[in-house]
Amino acid sequence: MTSHQGHMQPGGVPTPRGEIRVLAVANQKGGVGKTTTAINLGTALAAIGERVLVLDLDPQGNASTGLGIPELNRTQTMYDILAGGVSLSQAALPTAVPGLSIVTANSDLVGLESAILHEQDRNFRLRDAINVLMAEQNANTSEKPISYILIDCPPSLNALTLNALVAAHSVLVPVQCEFFALEGISQLRETIEGVRATLNPRLDIQGVVLTMHDARTNFSEEVATEVRRFFGQKVYSAVIPRNVRIAEAPSHGKPILLYDHKSTGSQAYIRLAGEIIERERQLTAA
Repeated sequence: MTSHQGHMQPGGVPTPRGEIRVLAVANQKGGVGKTTTAINLGTALAAIGERVLVLDLDPQGNASTGLGIPELNRTQTMYDILAGGVSLSQAALPTAVPGLSIVTANSDLVGLESAILHEQDRNFRLRDAINVLMAEQNANTSEKPISYILIDCPPSLNALTLNALVAAHSVLVPVQCEFFALEGISQLRETIEGVRATLNPRLDIQGVVLTMHDARTNFSEEVATEVRRFFGQKVYSAVIPRNVRIAEAPSHGKPILLYDHKSTGSQAYIRLAGEIIERERQLTAA
């Protein structure tokens, strides 16, 4: 396949130029590592040659902060995308990571639900915006296309998360190795199944990533075993450790791979990116 016809994924699998794989990072529990996973996975994918766009759908804007975008620079945000009138390509900002850009968020998103409550297309706003981006990529063959969109969802099952699930091909579920880890997961799975049945028949769980794992405790291992029993092959082999460097990185506006690329947390995200690419490759080949 010639370069202008498609983008060659690692492993030699060509995908149509305009096709973007859209992964929603979701779990309605807070503090499970959604944002950390979104920004560090995005960085790892960019580091191995993918072009990645992170969409910050959390009104707290932690992904935006973690990728070094100050509040003052967030002039066009996910609110403007979902409220209409601004495209993803117009709002996307480059980050310090080559190949990684972000559409930011701020507290404006809190008011979105009421703003679009009576709109018939309210659940499809993000999907439509991504379709526009794909069409733009098909028309513009001069630059390398975006191959992955990672959506950092808020810690709730609201209109924002619903927009993400309708727009996504699959869901990445971070589960922390702590007490009550599986609490609410069955609810998330029901929501995913409901969206698949009514709004997005292609939606699936791409995988489950164990986060905040403490190898020194039996308890972390017990939770990991329980999650693997619940999700089976969906659980990635790469496990994200509880790591001081991962916790420090966002306050410096850097993903862990830039803040300390030799740390155990950084290496874990590189392994996770490799696994996700491999699963995507298998899906494409199927």
